Amino acid sequence: MSERFGERVRAALSARGPLCVGIDPHAALLESWGLSQDAAGVREFGLRTVDAAAGRVGLVKPQVSFFERFGSAGIAALEEVMTAARAAGLLVIADAKRGDIGSTMDAYAAAWLTPGSPLEADALTVNPYLGVGALGGSFDLAVAHGKGLFVLAATSNPEATALQRSTAADGSSVSAGIIAEVSARNAAASGAGEWGSFGFVIGATVDWTDAGIAPFAPVAPILGPGFGTQGATPADLRTRFGAMSEAVIASESRSILSAGPDGLAAIIDARVAEYREATHG
Repeated sequence: MSERFGERVRAALSARGPLCVGIDPHAALLESWGLSQDAAGVREFGLRTVDAAAGRVGLVKPQVSFFERFGSAGIAALEEVMTAARAAGLLVIADAKRGDIGSTMDAYAAAWLTPGSPLEADALTVNPYLGVGALGGSFDLAVAHGKGLFVLAATSNPEATALQRSTAADGSSVSAGIIAEVSARNAAASGAGEWGSFGFVIGATVDWTDAGIAPFAPVAPILGPGFGTQGATPADLRTRFGAMSEAVIASESRSILSAGPDGLAAIIDARVAEYREATHG
């Protein structure tokens, strides 16, 4: 079996810091970069971002939707971008937010987590709101191949608040219940002292007390969208995530990508330095 994903993330964060560069070829960004609004444009966008990120950060996160909108040619571009990123030593989180039941969910997991698959990534974002148990096959496949999952737990979009913060019979929030159930799977699948390979998506602008969530064990990676354009800064990492801050993957997209292809390397270097200062003082 391959090295567990949780430990690979742990090593990447230790070596390169928490910054994860999003690969989000929005239409407006393609235009500002002087690229075409088609599969060729998103391919070039993605490959340039990979080139700038390689050797500077440990992780990248392609947003699948921006490639899917161009059909099969867009998916082919995504395959090429992810292959290039993994070849460059970057951990690739496919932000596809897949969620379904039974064999359908198993097929999604196979597409993204099987070694040698055209869409192979190191980890996949998944939606547990059809029940954490519906992801059972995905958890098993991830363990078998040294891959990871990031389970949506407490997101920052206001539309999710009523659902995620509603309470179960024991008084815990839905978000807390998801974290507890996935953490139990991490405990069963991880060695002593290892980080779990099933991480969580917890928005950087989420108030943990309001969301009814608390630090959890074993430690598992936290994908924290919301840094950069959405308002969270490197200086906020410790205050927002507290005891779990060492496990946070700080995802930034537009705040970096808006620098344009010629400014990417410089802004990534600057942000890496800001996170280093914030986390090490």
